[in-house]
Amino acid sequence: MPQEQQPRPEPLDPPMVPIAVAGLIGWAVAGLVLLLFFRDWLTAHGHENWLWTCLAGFLWGFPGLAVMMRHDANRRRRRAATARQG
Repeated sequence: MPQEQQPRPEPLDPPMVPIAVAGLIGWAVAGLVLLLFFRDWLTAHGHENWLWTCLAGFLWGFPGLAVMMRHDANRRRRRAATARQG
């Protein structure tokens, strides 16, 4: 006798904008901490590129934020369409 299959759970679809904002804040805080408290150490050990990495992460966060804003807008549209059908 075949077993009855369990219904599949709905996939997670959380809002993504807060995640993108958290990433932007994380890169900004990391860069500022390095710049304010560890700049001499970074220079002495040849790690100035860490500051550039933080800057790049922060700046790349803005296109990511734009994509996540579009994703969340589409998510709201999908959920509204599903609510109207049901």
